[in-house]
Amino acid sequence: MYGRGESPARGRAPKLSLTEELVREWEREDKEFRELRRRSADWKFIEGLEPRVRLALLAYIETGDRYLAAKLAGLTLGEFDELRVKAGVVCVT
Repeated sequence: MYGRGESPARGRAPKLSLTEELVREWEREDKEFRELRRRSADWKFIEGLEPRVRLALLAYIETGDRYLAAKLAGLTLGEFDELRVKAGVVCVT
């Protein structure tokens, strides 16, 4: 991790590579977007849905993957988006 004779500065974390910084930024964004989707959701509406569609919406809320969620629900992407809007779940990218 450190070259010869090198050590991290006292009290500071070691410098991250650009790749590590990008991964951390993407992880932070994913977490933030997941929270936005969770907060915007109409949970009473979602709980009243048939199990397959409810689970697909939950998958979307957790992952943000509309294509996967539509496939899980057995809906077209357009149909899933209509359902997502009815459920109050925002689409953030």
